[in-house]
Amino acid sequence: MSTVAVIDYGMGNLHSIAKALQHVSASTTIVVTNDKSKILAADRVVFPGVGAIGDCLFALKQSGLDEVIQEVVKNKPLLGICLGMQALLSFSEESRGVNCLDIFSGKVVHFPKNLRNDSGDVLKIPHMGWNQVKQQPHPLWKNIADNSRFYFVHSYFAQLNEPQMTIATTEYPDVFTCAIAKNNIFAVQFHPEKSQAIGLQLLQNFLQWDGRSEV
Repeated sequence: MSTVAVIDYGMGNLHSIAKALQHVSASTTIVVTNDKSKILAADRVVFPGVGAIGDCLFALKQSGLDEVIQEVVKNKPLLGICLGMQALLSFSEESRGVNCLDIFSGKVVHFPKNLRNDSGDVLKIPHMGWNQVKQQPHPLWKNIADNSRFYFVHSYFAQLNEPQMTIATTEYPDVFTCAIAKNNIFAVQFHPEKSQAIGLQLLQNFLQWDGRSEV
């Protein structure tokens, strides 16, 4: 029986992602934990995130979980979600600027003020709701149609220094990176656990993923 560790660093309600993972695979053991040994012993790891990036990084460093994540990314399938994706980059403008885990080279920036769509209507920040996701080939998109809609809630987005690491984009109103991938790491800005059937499909794909990027 495989095991998935959902990293609990003391921020946010992790019940929804744990419940969604259990829903797609009753035979998988889902463990919500901050125990380093349990995380490192798991077959796969989920790094979720809500709240402010400064609080997130502080909590990770205080608990030593930042070092655990650096170990995980060496050889285990890792799924980063929302703030968990942003924390994988080098730097974020949020929280007056904070250094992140630097697993992906790039920065996290705030949406520009006074965003408007093609009709001139003001777009709200945070970006909240359903948006189409344009895919690049990857095993975690299996059985998910290109341009499917996923659910977003965020005010900041990723700008990568290595565009080839972008595995999906969306628009608000300009195109931005909403999923990144490298080797055994896959991370998304949207919330698969809130994205109904297609989100559950992505989670199921993750539970079956061996960490290789070949389609």
